Amino acid sequence: MAEPSSPLSFDASGRSWVLHRPADLETLWECLDAEEFLEDERLPYWVMLWPASLALGEWLQEQRRTIAGKICLDLGCGLGFTAMIGAMAGARVLGLDYEKQALFHASRNAAANDSPPVEWAVMDWRVPAVLPRCASFIWAGDIVYEKRFIEPVLHFLEYALDEGGTAWIAEPGRTIYTRFVEAVEASSLSSALVRSTAVRALEGHEVPVNIWEFTRKKTG
Repeated sequence: MAEPSSPLSFDASGRSWVLHRPADLETLWECLDAEEFLEDERLPYWVMLWPASLALGEWLQEQRRTIAGKICLDLGCGLGFTAMIGAMAGARVLGLDYEKQALFHASRNAAANDSPPVEWAVMDWRVPAVLPRCASFIWAGDIVYEKRFIEPVLHFLEYALDEGGTAWIAEPGRTIYTRFVEAVEASSLSSALVRSTAVRALEGHEVPVNIWEFTRKKTG
């Protein structure tokens, strides 16, 4: 595999970061062949650090005492940013992504940023590769951006979240997210909007981001 190029260097969550990646999104998009795209429309969005992940990183840092020592899943971990923040807070983090190449760079980024150990695993959320109800916390940044993701993401949360567990998803006010929350309310989970904020993207513009919290509905 080629050496990473086009690294991201920035300040966030109280420290400086460098995230290695093979190229920027535009370059990888131009190199994407038709066969690769047609395989599940596998666009290389993982090479970006999206505003939702920046907001989620701040949230996780604030929750560090809550997540410390707990088994946590980073769903769609990409370059590993929020997984590293969780690990730095003392959580036992498993970073999950559909793309093997993303996890290669996430692992390198953990070493480059002096992160505590993070476990990395390739996983399609439609086919969970973890034990049922294994996680005290699950988090993700901007993963429900198409209708086809609503059902599998919801089913994964229902499958993997333990009885007293909590999931957090950060999203930039996408219209599709209203439908996701409606699906959640019809499931075994409940939802709550716990933060609405504005985040400065790495490109310099401000983006509104919501953070939603999901827990299991109480029965009886």
